[in-house]
Amino acid sequence: MIMKRNAALAAAFLLLVCSPSCSGKNSAKKIGSFDVEMPTAATTVEGVDINDAVEAVSGDAYLAIVDEAWAVQYLGNKDENGSEQLSYDAGVAHITGNGDYTVSVTADTNGFRYDETGDINGDYTIKGIGFAAVIIDNAEEVLPNAVITINSVKVDGRELELRKKSYTNTEGGSVRANIFNEWVSDDSLPGDARTAEGALFINYDTSTPSSVNDGSYSAQIIDREEFGSWKNVEVSFTVSGL
Repeated sequence: MIMKRNAALAAAFLLLVCSPSCSGKNSAKKIGSFDVEMPTAATTVEGVDINDAVEAVSGDAYLAIVDEAWAVQYLGNKDENGSEQLSYDAGVAHITGNGDYTVSVTADTNGFRYDETGDINGDYTIKGIGFAAVIIDNAEEVLPNAVITINSVKVDGRELELRKKSYTNTEGGSVRANIFNEWVSDDSLPGDARTAEGALFINYDTSTPSSVNDGSYSAQIIDREEFGSWKNVEVSFTVSGL
């Protein structure tokens, strides 16, 4: 289990710090210089169907999410090595134009339970949040002008208060809107941050905020303490700019 958690941590960290020269979610599959023995996938276990594991493809939006221990995650990939436990029955949305969409993850699957307990009937409750964002895969190429506005975040059916407003930026070939990213403070938003109301900075210069940038936008739009323990997360959002 320790090896699997190291793999999850490494992959998630690379997603967070990936520069525009990275290759999106495919880079998250790499684990750099970490020497990690990957666990056996759950593909040969009775009661677990790898086809239930969902991989986001070009133009798909998905909920990238990691728990507070950085042990459980979904980064848009199939659970091919036991480190994308929330890929089973993940709700992705193919973006076809401006409009409202929903993405989700669930721990209420045989694949997840086997990954975490070794038993498809085992019980495991995820605790807290380490990172979360809505990401559109390969959007820099296929949907470069997309703007994501987070409308609601529900944890086990309970809607969390949005303490601030989301913004959109492009990273690693994909377009994202952070829900909780503690590596980005409110005074260090990226130069390409944009919203449905317009860009947050003039000519991408972070020293020149626009009139839209009134301090209400953040990479941490929910209070992590409100997440608690959970099995299901659903995020509704609007895509504009297309």
